[in-house]
Amino acid sequence: MTIFTNVEDLRQQSKRILPRMLFDFVDGGSYDEATLRRNESDFDSLHLRQRVMVDTSGKRLGRTVLGHAYDLPVGISPIGMGGFYYPDGEVVGLAAAENWNVPFTLSTLSICSLEQLRESTERPFWFQLYVMKDRAFTESLIQRAEQAGCSALVLTVDLPISGQRHRDIKNGLSVPLRFSGTHMLDVMRRHRWWRRQLRAKSKSFGNLTDMASAKDSKLMGLAQWCASQYDPSLSWADVSWVRRLWKGKLIVKGVLNSDDARHAIDSGCDAVIVSNHGGRQLDGARSTISSLRSIATAVNRQVPVLLDGGIRSGQDIIRALALGADFCMMGRPYVYALAVDGPKGLDTLFTILRNELEVCMALMGIRHLSEVDASCLDNPDHFSR
Repeated sequence: MTIFTNVEDLRQQSKRILPRMLFDFVDGGSYDEATLRRNESDFDSLHLRQRVMVDTSGKRLGRTVLGHAYDLPVGISPIGMGGFYYPDGEVVGLAAAENWNVPFTLSTLSICSLEQLRESTERPFWFQLYVMKDRAFTESLIQRAEQAGCSALVLTVDLPISGQRHRDIKNGLSVPLRFSGTHMLDVMRRHRWWRRQLRAKSKSFGNLTDMASAKDSKLMGLAQWCASQYDPSLSWADVSWVRRLWKGKLIVKGVLNSDDARHAIDSGCDAVIVSNHGGRQLDGARSTISSLRSIATAVNRQVPVLLDGGIRSGQDIIRALALGADFCMMGRPYVYALAVDGPKGLDTLFTILRNELEVCMALMGIRHLSEVDASCLDNPDHFSR
């Protein structure tokens, strides 16, 4: 029996289970992956302040965001192709989020569709949206999200064009998945993965089924069609357009500086997510944690500020809250855990994070997460230098 004590244990086990093509897709970043590495390493440069002889009994780990009280201060980010990591992966992820009372975000490029998730639950979830060149199709996705009862729309704004991801190119990643030569040999060695994927109901982008029957998508394939739909002409006017169409909570994801945070608020968003797309877009950009404090200061509590990128532990969550985040999101840890053992893997992940939070709070003299601020760090001004 494998014992998992941290997120890295889950990462290493998922690497053993998954075909290299799939592991590299979730694990990698763009170009030289400098921003990807900084997203994690910059957390380590923030020093937690230890406090002793403080009564921390009755700790509270919950956090409220956008009017909903969650049991942990971290939710699940949108991840493309989740159903390739575990059969019906997005449905499994949503069920785990319900069990742990944390938010779940379905990606536009998910394998399970909006309708499949709606059929699996009565609880609202979030839906992540790209504004595509085909505005009519984008509008139809917004309507489907409303019909599915989604409580928030997460509008990703940092993908006007796709950053080059060397690993994916070298691996020949495609959708639907196609394996040949050395890739097929690699897949055949991953018995645990391919045997369980045989029972998967969905094998392509569930939210794009309408486009799958279109002439251009047949010619190019869904992955190529998606790439052709990224729109370099996007502007804040498009965010305002989405705001007019969507009556629920609107979250803008992909903000990395204070000017863009203010633009997002002016465009009518209800929250912003500090994110650099997990280091998968502009390589050389700042890490999310190093960008957080200036954005939180500029927003000045007009809307909640969430952080996505680099969260790997309960300690990282405390660091993010200390620098001004109201809530945290995570993507890669969720996929590692999903790939390891589906529901059991996700239970393991959230148990690890909860335990790390509890121990960290006890050793820092924190009883409630509402007490976490810059005073909980010995060097809160580290990234202002």
